[in-house]
Amino acid sequence: MAGGGEFKRDQNYITTRITADGRDGFPVEPGRYRLIIARACPWANRAAIVRRLLGLEDVLSMGIAGPLHDERSWSFDLDPGGRDPVLGIERLQEAFFKRDPDYPRGITVPALVDIPTGQVVTNDFAQITLDFGSEWAAHHRDGAPDLYPEKLRDEIDDVAAKVFTDLNNGVYKCGFATSQEAYDKAYRQLWDRLDWLEERLTTRRYLVGDAITEADVRLFPTLVRFDAVYHGHFKCNRHKLSELPALWAYARDLFQTPGFGDTIDFEQIKTHYYGVHRTVNPTGIVPLGPDPSGWLTQHGRDELGGRPFGDGTAPGPPPAGERVPPLV
Repeated sequence: MAGGGEFKRDQNYITTRITADGRDGFPVEPGRYRLIIARACPWANRAAIVRRLLGLEDVLSMGIAGPLHDERSWSFDLDPGGRDPVLGIERLQEAFFKRDPDYPRGITVPALVDIPTGQVVTNDFAQITLDFGSEWAAHHRDGAPDLYPEKLRDEIDDVAAKVFTDLNNGVYKCGFATSQEAYDKAYRQLWDRLDWLEERLTTRRYLVGDAITEADVRLFPTLVRFDAVYHGHFKCNRHKLSELPALWAYARDLFQTPGFGDTIDFEQIKTHYYGVHRTVNPTGIVPLGPDPSGWLTQHGRDELGGRPFGDGTAPGPPPAGERVPPLV
């Protein structure tokens, strides 16, 4: 937290990369690494989506931390015995401390862990998905989409930077503000950006180009959490997402696209935000609503054209052990 009550995110991540040539000491190898996520976390959600879209499930296993954590970090309380079945650890913190016993910063997801040594390689969430698309290309499924096409990279980067500053991180700047002035500023920036997105998506199906790109992957996790947690819990309450015609239809379009909605567990999302953020929600009571069934209603975005996967194809269903509960 910065002076004036503004929330400042620590963006100092472990920037070691897993690359095809292994230049940082960690070459891409099937079965060597484990992606650790939490269904609750929007930053981890990005990595889970890209892994699905590119078909990396058979070469990169995934561990799923539970929605609650304490000051010692995310724990594997969803697994039998409370331990990740591959890494054998109770908390993600253990993998960070194997890398650096004095690791001083937050224990965050997503994280890529080197299975042989049990140490975290990186938690640099923005670079992780880009590297999935490039460094892991030899292991992509047939029909994997190009989420970061070279000719669109400048525009993708520009849109993604705006979305990160004002929306992805902006909801946190609203929710964790400790002064009225800081909250008001973050709220105005958030809604200016949402209005910009609403206008942009009124006439185009996807954020950049005519297919899904990294820009859409980075926006979706915030939108899908908006009505469930950000609108009320973080006081981002000018409108609900479901009251913004273009954004609501766009979000439903993506939710119903293989690789997106099949990574979402609304109960874990709500349990995390309302249960962990006790300075915001001291009682820890988790709301029963909103009704998620609207995510499956017709969106009509097909009329705008576009090809969800570009020249590629849809991914198959998620592995049995990674399926989320169906919406009811």
